[in-house]
Amino acid sequence: MAADQVLSITEKALTKILDIRSQEADGDQLALEVGITGVSGEQFTYDLAMILVKEIPPGDHTEDHGVLNVVIPADSVENLKGATLDVSRDLLNPTLVLDNPNGPSPRIMANGPPLDLTGPVEQRIVQVLNHEINPTIAAHGGVAELVAVEEGTAYLRLGGGCQGCGMASVTLSQGISQAIKEAIPEITNIIDVTDHASGENPYYEAAKA
Repeated sequence: MAADQVLSITEKALTKILDIRSQEADGDQLALEVGITGVSGEQFTYDLAMILVKEIPPGDHTEDHGVLNVVIPADSVENLKGATLDVSRDLLNPTLVLDNPNGPSPRIMANGPPLDLTGPVEQRIVQVLNHEINPTIAAHGGVAELVAVEEGTAYLRLGGGCQGCGMASVTLSQGISQAIKEAIPEITNIIDVTDHASGENPYYEAAKA
């Protein structure tokens, strides 16, 4: 690893990312952005998105991983040092996972008023979505809403910037799903019912001809 490199990417993860990127318009002009969006329980939550290389914000950390450029927001660099992007061992639906040796400090974890998680399951999920999830994914124009709850499974619909985004499954597994399961133990499974094929507002805008 280079002295200034923050994130490691396994070969399996790199292959999956490149496959996702190949399905996007102007894929060769896109970089992978990896950032910390908040805290859930005793762990960070994350967001992964494809953004145009020419739109990388000044001051953000960039890394060259050969066939892939990686961008890390300046305020996420310190807490992502030594992290590894890998693929889960789920044979049926392998997703990208971030193994991060760093955790949030007690001061960060204590920020913000505690959620009222004493009502019905549906109400508690909406509380988590409104106060922990949507404020973070809103940075990319995304929004998550609860569709239904059945026997420990929450069905969510991702809209805005999350609809049609190839990284939506990562946002779901690394942020939304983790936050809901930790806050509401009755929920053991999260299913995305979004029609991503009809997404009209991805995280990035295709380069103008």
